[in-house]
Amino acid sequence: MKATIWHNPKCGTSRKTLVILEETPGIEVEVIEYLKTPPSREKLVALYERAGITPREGLRAKEPLAAELGLPEASDEAILDGMMAHPILINRPLVETEKGVRLCRPQEVVREIL
Repeated sequence: MKATIWHNPKCGTSRKTLVILEETPGIEVEVIEYLKTPPSREKLVALYERAGITPREGLRAKEPLAAELGLPEASDEAILDGMMAHPILINRPLVETEKGVRLCRPQEVVREIL
């Protein structure tokens, strides 16, 4: 099975999720450092739809920039605009497999789609 992780190597939860993926037999892991290679708006929307979450739920609300931009109170479209302009606002890690997509916070959530 293939698993794609939208990863930030500076994030402890993202690193722990990657370890789970790498240690699971039969998993081929694709790592995308989303700060270097952000998903397109269409891809991000598709990931959230498959995960069953809204852009608001996928917002890294603890990031000071989110508050500066007024995103916690903004529409989903405005949140997506903010994420496209500032990928640091995308909460991570997002993991995609043939079984679904999860925002892996906490990291154990990834096991649901393995």
